[in-house]
Amino acid sequence: MEMLPDLWKEDYWLPPGVTWRDMEQMGDSNRPRPLDLLIALPLALGFVALRYMFERFVAPPMARCLGVKNRFQVTAAPSPNLESFYIQNRREPTQSEMEGLMLSCRKTQRQIETWFKRRRSQDKPSKTKKFGEAAWRFFFYLTAFVAGLSCLVDKPWFWDLRECWRQYPFQPMERAHYWYYMLELGFYGSLLLRISVDVKRKDFKEQVVHHLATIFLLSFSYCANYIRIGTLVMLLHDSSDILLEPAKMFNYGAGWRRSCDTLFVMFAVIFLVTRLVIFPSKIIHTTLVLSMEVFEPFAGYYFFNILLMVLQGLHIFWAKLILHMVYKFLKGKLEKDERSDEESEVEEEEEDKGGEENKDPGVDCYWEKSKDSLNSKLSMLTNSCVLNNLANHRSSVVDRMRKAQ
Repeated sequence: MEMLPDLWKEDYWLPPGVTWRDMEQMGDSNRPRPLDLLIALPLALGFVALRYMFERFVAPPMARCLGVKNRFQVTAAPSPNLESFYIQNRREPTQSEMEGLMLSCRKTQRQIETWFKRRRSQDKPSKTKKFGEAAWRFFFYLTAFVAGLSCLVDKPWFWDLRECWRQYPFQPMERAHYWYYMLELGFYGSLLLRISVDVKRKDFKEQVVHHLATIFLLSFSYCANYIRIGTLVMLLHDSSDILLEPAKMFNYGAGWRRSCDTLFVMFAVIFLVTRLVIFPSKIIHTTLVLSMEVFEPFAGYYFFNILLMVLQGLHIFWAKLILHMVYKFLKGKLEKDERSDEESEVEEEEEDKGGEENKDPGVDCYWEKSKDSLNSKLSMLTNSCVLNNLANHRSSVVDRMRKAQ
């Protein structure tokens, strides 16, 4: 219980010489209060419910319009022993475990490997599920970006970053910025609540770190009245995300390759400019350097900048993936997102057989034509040889008859 008062110690949250009593003079409606953050929890639950409705009733018609189709999957045959091993142990057995499964199930190694391939394929998210997630994020990011831009474009700190710290921390909070903060905080809270059931990608751990860092960043910046710089951080991040999600949506559809490529190139350019140029040179420079023109560094100053550094580290990580995708795109080999599912695409045995069956008739047809042509040429050659032999034989007989006469 004694730690709770220490957590709200003024030295942690406010510049030197400023107390909570000084902040109370601004009035409840004009200053951020830590208890306001409690509204983020029901908002997060509300986003989860709204997302469920969106993915169930809105996303499917959109997916059909874009031609999104799920790949055909062959389900694994029921096998209690293999299913128990799959759930309790691992999704791919080692060689020693394979031998034990062969004895217990009385199956060959090839049959067990095929079963595990099919079982892993069953757990893969469908294209419609991935499309629904991308469509939901696009809907939110677009709404948040438009709303954030509309409530910031006429503010002085949008054009002059030094205004972020003028008269800090006694800066009145507008209701539009309050709701901008709470909706963003609720949205990232909903992503964290749903992360265990969402599509798992290669950067799953980085996504968890990103969501946690964002929530801590928003919560702390709100309590410490870093709202001006906080709104700029949110707007900067949403500016590139609104292009990434529709690029994914078109990628899952059929016949939209050019649209997908165009959006991806635009996203890559905006991401690299905003996250690797503007964010460190403007945002981090503002919080590290320009803020010290108004107040001396305190605990909150260091904590806030550490969180921004964490975000910048994630930006560099994702920029590396994006540049790799750009490289593949320029070489014409871009087929899927570098952050795609953890499991690589598995081709089922039946699909391989089906592919062979589709290829064999063509191969046989080509071979038959080649064989017929070859036989025809050989026949012509043979006939030619026979005729030549007969002609030579006839000529020799005639010569012998002439000599006899």
